[in-house]
Amino acid sequence: MRHSVARPRPLRARQFSPRTRRVTVLAALGGAVAVLAVPAALFAWGEAGHRITGEAAALAVPSDMPAFFRVAVKQLSYLNPEPDRWRDRAERNADAALDGVNAPDHFIDMEMVPPAVLNAALAAPDRYAYFDTIKKAGVEANKMGFLPFRMLELSQRLREDFRQWRAASDSTRPFTEARILDDAGLLGHYVADGSNPAHTSIQYNGWTGPNPNGYATDRQMHFRFESQYVENHVTTADVSPLISHTPRVFPDFRRAIDDYLATTNTQVEPMYKLDKAHPFNATTTDVADKAFVAGRLAAGAQMLRDLWWTAWVTSAPKQ
Repeated sequence: MRHSVARPRPLRARQFSPRTRRVTVLAALGGAVAVLAVPAALFAWGEAGHRITGEAAALAVPSDMPAFFRVAVKQLSYLNPEPDRWRDRAERNADAALDGVNAPDHFIDMEMVPPAVLNAALAAPDRYAYFDTIKKAGVEANKMGFLPFRMLELSQRLREDFRQWRAASDSTRPFTEARILDDAGLLGHYVADGSNPAHTSIQYNGWTGPNPNGYATDRQMHFRFESQYVENHVTTADVSPLISHTPRVFPDFRRAIDDYLATTNTQVEPMYKLDKAHPFNATTTDVADKAFVAGRLAAGAQMLRDLWWTAWVTSAPKQ
């Protein structure tokens, strides 16, 4: 995987708790007060983008998935935004513990460390070893993000859920089904985040550092792209036709997740180029903007469907 050299973070990103910046850095018009009143859930594909991803993935599952899963389209769509609901400002004001542990799971800023360090960190056995590897490079891992490990952890948990379901008695199977749908829905959130280029880069909310191409630097970029634009221009019907009909079974969750996020990271600059030509907002109607956003959401939905399918298929006892 190739990644550009990390650029220094602007001061604004160091003044807040890890990835509280996803909410707070958007202050641009009239100061921070108005922005701080906006719910945190608006800043990760927004409610609309997450629901679209969950619904499109659920509609694309193979007929060989268990029936209880196939009919849970609405539930899996509803659950996709769930981790953003945990970041509600009222709860964060009551105690920062929940948001502090949850916030770094939504992103990975790949350019913060050299490629060799990144590859070593991603190969670490768990998120704690990943943290240590990043720390040795002089970077705070909670500021770089834990997204690949959150996706990996939940994929493994879902596979174990399916193992339990296969072995469950008739009396306990409904409880296991509830666990499966909950974990599948939560996994969906992070997979959806991983399809958004802004969740894989230091350029997450307006370009920072050297900017020879004159890309947008406004601190509304993140919101304009993933929430405002999607809510006004994209539906599940735009996304579903872009999903492959043939699900993949990944030989290795970790490799598949790392490759997926690396691919998303290559779309950071194309996103900014499109925004420069036709800014993402509620009124933009350029077809290239829509094709890009629908394609990103479809990439997330397809990856999610395939992780669900892999968890199911590989949960079967080996013959």
